[in-house]
Amino acid sequence: MMRSWGTVAAIVVAAGMAGFAGTVDGENIGAGGSGEAQKFALPAVTLSPAARVGRELFFDTSLSASGRMSCATCHDPRFAYGPPNDRAVQLGGPALSDAGTRAVPSLRYQEYTPPYADLLDNPDGISTPGPGGGFTWDGRSPTLADQAQIPLLAPNEMANRSRADVVRKIRRGSQAREFGEAFGASVFENVNTAFSKALEALQAFQKEDPSFHPYNSKYDLRASNKIGGTFTEAEMRGFAVYNDPKRGNCFACHYNGAGLNGSVRLFTDYTYAAIGVPRNMEIPANRNARHFDLGVCGRTDHPGRANERFCGLFKTPTLRNVATRKVFFHNGKMKSLAEAIRFYNTRDTNPELWYPVVDGIVRKFDDVPAAYRHNIDGQAPLDGRAAGSQPPMSAQDMADLEVFLNTLNDDYHAPPPSLAGLMLKRH
Repeated sequence: MMRSWGTVAAIVVAAGMAGFAGTVDGENIGAGGSGEAQKFALPAVTLSPAARVGRELFFDTSLSASGRMSCATCHDPRFAYGPPNDRAVQLGGPALSDAGTRAVPSLRYQEYTPPYADLLDNPDGISTPGPGGGFTWDGRSPTLADQAQIPLLAPNEMANRSRADVVRKIRRGSQAREFGEAFGASVFENVNTAFSKALEALQAFQKEDPSFHPYNSKYDLRASNKIGGTFTEAEMRGFAVYNDPKRGNCFACHYNGAGLNGSVRLFTDYTYAAIGVPRNMEIPANRNARHFDLGVCGRTDHPGRANERFCGLFKTPTLRNVATRKVFFHNGKMKSLAEAIRFYNTRDTNPELWYPVVDGIVRKFDDVPAAYRHNIDGQAPLDGRAAGSQPPMSAQDMADLEVFLNTLNDDYHAPPPSLAGLMLKRH
């Protein structure tokens, strides 16, 4: 979706998460006797009965066919509820040997996401409506609860054969009593009801537990005018690059103002774009030259999937905690934040850096079928400028932008004021 500009102001956020310490309600997280759960002790918080059940389900490896995979395996709390490694796609299935489909996104800051719509109002109040909202890279799930069933049932993830398979494991698990207390003693009498309640529980945990939306980055301190939120010169320069429509222009998609449903500073406008990320041969499916991940138009449930304007479009994620990630974009092609920024800056000016060169010709946009390449985003910095021309950002701009994006890391702890600084304040 193209965005127009005027006098719109801007702001940003991204990065990481240190480990949690402590327990919840005086007990360790987890269920089913899983040793994995002991790695993720969360701070003590008050949760609803449904959310407490969801917390246990989230860390329960016994809910997978392998007995070794939980939601937290791919959505690790220590990595902002994103993947803990640099694999393009994670491994799952009965033997944890089956490759996933796409890179795993973070589950943080998802609570305001609206359901997918082909014409969703853009929260910047200026851009025309377009594809937006929904969960997963292609928006197929309207709610967090609906999204939770995908990994539970996908053959290459937790690999349960059916809803009944999941419910049977919950009923036999250590959380069965608490599950019944939260949803009624007769909840297990109907498989569909019990499965639906399990999804509701996982959603409640993600919405209620503060660890999914802490808003405690350095940027948050600055935006709230709190102690410790003063930017360095490099961070200020990077912030300027982020907001400059002629350089980073990050604000055009990673909107950080007042958003939908009362949200603010989420660093996404919930929209979709095709940016032509190079094909990633680490994904086994891509070894078939005829296979293409088409994003929104590849959804079998999308009534307009035959409409080619949706082909190649993937969701714009939040930039909060982006600097904690080890892989970037829907196919995990880029392996560092610096590399992702460089791609944005030089995709058009130096395409040979990113795409195959065959007989001296750069095969640009090699992961998008030629028939759909007119969908490729053309706004700055990916503005179609000629190969060999000057990139929109200088080397200093890119370095400063990366520094700024690190201010979006959660769990920021401001250094203590120096003794000299305190003495100056006293006098």
